Amino acid sequence: MTKRTGRHPEKALTAVTVRNAKPGRHADGNGLYLEVDESGARRWLLRIMVQGKRRDIGLGSTSLVSLAEARDTAIAMRKVARAGGDPLAERQKALRVVPTFETAARTCHTEHKDSWKNGKHTDQWLTTLETYAFPMIGTMTVDRIGMPEVRDVLLPIWLEKPETARRVRQRIGTVLDWAATKAFREGENPVRSVAKGLPKQKDTDKHFAALPYDEVPSFLTQLREIDQTGPVVKLAMEFLILTAVRSGEMRGATWREFDLGAKLWTIPGERMKGGKVHVVPLAPRAVEILQEARKLARKPDDDDALVFEGNKPGNPMSDMTLTMVLRRMEMKATAHGFRSTFRDWTAETTNTPSDVAEMALAHTIKNKVEAAYRRGDLLEKRRVLMELWADFCQGATADVVPITAGRKGRG
Repeated sequence: MTKRTGRHPEKALTAVTVRNAKPGRHADGNGLYLEVDESGARRWLLRIMVQGKRRDIGLGSTSLVSLAEARDTAIAMRKVARAGGDPLAERQKALRVVPTFETAARTCHTEHKDSWKNGKHTDQWLTTLETYAFPMIGTMTVDRIGMPEVRDVLLPIWLEKPETARRVRQRIGTVLDWAATKAFREGENPVRSVAKGLPKQKDTDKHFAALPYDEVPSFLTQLREIDQTGPVVKLAMEFLILTAVRSGEMRGATWREFDLGAKLWTIPGERMKGGKVHVVPLAPRAVEILQEARKLARKPDDDDALVFEGNKPGNPMSDMTLTMVLRRMEMKATAHGFRSTFRDWTAETTNTPSDVAEMALAHTIKNKVEAAYRRGDLLEKRRVLMELWADFCQGATADVVPITAGRKGRG
């Protein structure tokens, strides 16, 4: 038997013995072994103690790794292990290919887009990064992106386009969080503190502009009289106001969702912001609008067709179509703002309980105890509320109305 001391004073293995070794395990010293299979396949194995546990680490085939290379790798791994580290983890980290920010962003977008309900949001998510982030950090690997790099992306638009800057910052943060979960980067996400190094933005009103509720009746009168807007668009705008739903919920509605006999509109959960089914009681005027819209429909007998179809067959009316109506009428309000108008009217002219009003708007009840208590949809109370609102919008006047009084309580 060969006597060895130290590293390799008398080497147990040589290139010749490696090539000619018979099946079995052959020691080279200090935990390095040559393993030979019955098939003749030959590979290196390092046996060492890592953080108090024995580990066997493969170093590769002898056809790819020479004896000298195996010895050098074994020495490097033993040093890491003696220092308390994990040599296998260190090797995997060294071999890992870290993606560029652009590659990571596109991969992140692909993985997440199916969970996003809004197609417009899905497209814009990547477009904002292509416009503002990729030119500056697109070719950088995600492990090299820190606060200075993120700040440089945001600074040119931070004051000029604050809302866009906010979205870019959020989306960069999402990409870097994704990279961290894939072990491509370590440490805190720089997006979380980058605002400290940017100029202070002016306070802006983030609420959607809303028309005062006492102007709604005259607005609807003007809406019916304008000539520049088609009849379907007029019906869509009025229906949006009477139901107090979100624009996308109205624009994506199909005939199958409506039960005109029961005066109910059931919006599927996948089309709702909160992901839950929402039932909307329809006032008589809302039912009339639907009946008029069906007469104007391209496919009046198709229950899967859109109620408020856009100019292009099969596509919903765009949100910009509603916006243009308001601009032509010189109204400083948004389509979404009519939800606030409805909420203000409810609070100031009726005794409607808050949970009834919030449920009419399909808002999530944040108080878990109250949410559990209010498992019902308060449908009948909401039906009274929506009929009162429709009457008001048509020009009826009313004093403060207790919602529990029902139809008899109207002024």
